[in-house]
Amino acid sequence: MSAQPSSGERSTKFCQFCGAEIDARAEICPKCGVRVAPPPAAAAPPPAEAGKSPVLALILSFLLPGLGQIYDGNAQKGIIMILAVIACAFLTLFIIGIFLYIALWLYGMYDAYKAAEEYNSLRNLRPG
Repeated sequence: MSAQPSSGERSTKFCQFCGAEIDARAEICPKCGVRVAPPPAAAAPPPAEAGKSPVLALILSFLLPGLGQIYDGNAQKGIIMILAVIACAFLTLFIIGIFLYIALWLYGMYDAYKAAEEYNSLRNLRPG
């Protein structure tokens, strides 16, 4: 057999485990059943991760302070903010609760928006 196969000849190789002569394109040796070549690469790359939408985070925090933080992936902070909102609801019996709620509400929207932007910039993602 020549070094360069002609158009009619099949190229062969030897199995590194059992030494059998096999087709050069074979992935598995038909004699011993051991993989002799890696499987072909997948045709499509894995889907890209979508970023967090700062606007959606802001809207969620507008509806209920803490929801935007949960959306951004910071559930602990979101739950603490929701509990603080509940505490402010009880404090509205005393005038101070209204001011605390408004401050918490504004901070929640700002924080959720900035956290979504930071999430995207750290991972080089576009808003989803």
